[in-house]
Amino acid sequence: MESMYEGTSWYGEIETGPIPENGDDFDAIVVGGGPGGSSAAGYLALEGKKVLLIEKDAWPRDKICGDAVGGKSLSHVKNLGVKADIEHTEHFRVTGIVFSSPKGHHVRVALPEEDVQKLEAGYALPRQQFDLLLFNRVQQLVRDNGGSIIQGGEVINVLYNDGNGGEDPGAGSKSQRRASGVEVRIGGRKGEVLTFNSTNIVGAGGYRCPVAKSLVEETFGEVMFDRDHYCGGYREYWTGVKGCEDSIGDIEIHFVDTVIPGYFWLFPVSQGVVNVGIGMVVSELDKQSKKLKALQADVIANHPIFKKRFANATMIEGTGRGWQLPFGSPRKKASLQPRRSAGCGIWLVGDAASLVDPFSGEGVGNALVSGKMVCEHIVEGKSAESYQHELWELLGPELSNSFRMQKLSRKKWLLNWFVKKASKKPVIQEMMTEMIASKEAQEQLHSKWFMFRTLMF
Repeated sequence: MESMYEGTSWYGEIETGPIPENGDDFDAIVVGGGPGGSSAAGYLALEGKKVLLIEKDAWPRDKICGDAVGGKSLSHVKNLGVKADIEHTEHFRVTGIVFSSPKGHHVRVALPEEDVQKLEAGYALPRQQFDLLLFNRVQQLVRDNGGSIIQGGEVINVLYNDGNGGEDPGAGSKSQRRASGVEVRIGGRKGEVLTFNSTNIVGAGGYRCPVAKSLVEETFGEVMFDRDHYCGGYREYWTGVKGCEDSIGDIEIHFVDTVIPGYFWLFPVSQGVVNVGIGMVVSELDKQSKKLKALQADVIANHPIFKKRFANATMIEGTGRGWQLPFGSPRKKASLQPRRSAGCGIWLVGDAASLVDPFSGEGVGNALVSGKMVCEHIVEGKSAESYQHELWELLGPELSNSFRMQKLSRKKWLLNWFVKKASKKPVIQEMMTEMIASKEAQEQLHSKWFMFRTLMF
């Protein structure tokens, strides 16, 4: 990755000041410096809170992702002062999404023209770049408001004052723990271990977040990793892919015959550089004879369309990496959806709260939204139960609809029929545009009559 970005205007180390003293107290400790953690820390700092923001790696660091930053994200990016930074660095401006079916039918869904004109439709840029720009802005906000930053700090333990009135949404009086701080190892496996204190710990450390594990698995004995609700992903960066030469245009999602149930994507991230990836629900991937890397290689080498588009393309060495996405799809018979997100003074955001969209795989927007919501709950002294309820009330309908679409996308015949129908009916394309842009329009997915009328007439 260094060969791609070293020397660019945004690439480089971030100076974050001295590490706080062992035993220091904070209004909140945020574990994880990605979009969810940066959102929570930034908004808390803007409210005058003393925050400790801990990032396990040191900048610049890579984060494996599809790299799209959609419209939902942009109001938070703007509020935190990062939108102008993105626009002044190299990126790809998204104006639409192209979908294709296993039989090769295509439909283009244009993003709302008004949003495109206002530069608020969406971007695609490497997460290494996006996260660095966001973190750099937020770490300054945190420090300006009396807080501290730690890079290269691994949280090895969440501390509790047992029996001190901790809240437990959905499980009665099962636990009376209350978070009191964290232990952090600085500088690698043999580094110094420091303790920092707070009664508000925000878990934003991704799908393996130690704070989420402490709350979900260790405190309540609940399942954190559910193979039906986790996606395996694999990503590479390529140059020279035919049809991806510009810095503005469409991102692409392809339901390829050999990849169902899953999809193959092409997301340009700057002029001439493309994020090429593949994703599949883990329980479905278990049934496959090939791993994702091999499935992607087969598509690129042998698919009649893509082998032509990649004929003169080159993969950037060292960029092939896999990861997991914790989907926000509703769990059957679960009292808390999509899973436990708060309790005992712990608040989970983004991937740590399992908030990735089950259909598109997009997680940045929900991470930013949840980060702001956590800030509001901490500042206003609201309960963990309130956060759990409000988070699902806001995101649940959208995540549930996406889960339905994900299940439908596993049926090849239905994908072929729908995409072919949509390619010939502008009213369906307009509906899909509205579904992306409008909460009210998304609710129409609940109406079987609306869908039947739109598709059949």
